[in-house]
Amino acid sequence: MVTRVLRVVDATRPEDVFRALGDALTGTGGAVVPRPAGGGDASGDGSGGETVAQNVALVIETSGSTGVPKRVALSADALLASAAASAGALGGQGQWLLALPAHYVAGAQVLVRSLAAQTEPVYYGSGHFDAKAFAESAGTLSHDLRYTSLVPVQLARIVENAESGSRAVASALRRFDGILVGGQALSPDLRERAERLGARIVATYGSSETAGGCVYDGVPIGTTAVREASGLLEISGPVLAEGYLGDPDRTAASFHEDAGVRWYRTGDLGEVSADGRVTVFGRSDNVIISGGEKVLLDAVERTVHEVPGFGQAVVVGVPNAEWGHVPVVVTDEAGSLSLQELRQLVGDRLGRAAAPAAIVEIDRMPRLASGKPDRVALAAAARERQA
Repeated sequence: MVTRVLRVVDATRPEDVFRALGDALTGTGGAVVPRPAGGGDASGDGSGGETVAQNVALVIETSGSTGVPKRVALSADALLASAAASAGALGGQGQWLLALPAHYVAGAQVLVRSLAAQTEPVYYGSGHFDAKAFAESAGTLSHDLRYTSLVPVQLARIVENAESGSRAVASALRRFDGILVGGQALSPDLRERAERLGARIVATYGSSETAGGCVYDGVPIGTTAVREASGLLEISGPVLAEGYLGDPDRTAASFHEDAGVRWYRTGDLGEVSADGRVTVFGRSDNVIISGGEKVLLDAVERTVHEVPGFGQAVVVGVPNAEWGHVPVVVTDEAGSLSLQELRQLVGDRLGRAAAPAAIVEIDRMPRLASGKPDRVALAAAARERQA
């Protein structure tokens, strides 16, 4: 088998990742492994001492929201197919503002789309996300078509700043021809507030295994296909990863063939309507049994997010001597409802077992490098508080 070396690149220098990806996509450089801790390793040459199949151009390393590590191998064909599908769905290729970490698949894909469009990306920079700094970066975009990719917490900070009277931030929102929002569910309230300010929001669904977002506002893009199998969503198309490096068992469990078509088992609960529209209910592993009833924590979280002040709250399951497990809301904001009022709202909507048992307030929401809430840390904090 023809192979190429792995090239570890410092993800805190996205310009270096951009150049390395350009070499990887044309076959003149090694497969890129962007890492937040830097590009050095024991071999001293950035290769990591490993090789991969020649068609692999990018390896995304992530612990995921559940803390289980994985290394997703993406081919050049999958990355470029994703970029082409995105351009088709958005209305054309353009210039991108990178506001996400380059070692996260959504951040890396901003760079791949830039390479495909032959445009120079604008780099927001590192550190704590600031809406005004984002607006300044947006002001340097010069292409006729301008895009960016965000996670909901970033969009929330931008919207809050614009609503507080910052004309520069509000103007920056309107500069974009498309703002992709993914990584976790986008609450209807946040989307509505952003769109009232003139933002063109596109809610995306996908993962590292699908080269990033492959469903835009519930519609599969490009030649991506989505189906429901026993209540779980499966995805096929040219955007699929090759598998997981060094983990053939996990690869076999997540990717399979059916009638000559390769499918990825997402692990997400959902459904596909007769006209092909995709609805995601939540992770199949984010379910608890409370008092003998199954409770989908993602559904509880979506309901909680509709309440002012709880837009970024996370719902986790906590062991309970009487009920087995109970939902607990963890937040770093001041919500507008009391626990009793929140229990009434969720219970009326989803049933008594889904009503939160407690609201745990913390100083600051722990997050993964991708911007997603660190659910492992949050569950531990909730268990400690409850104990």
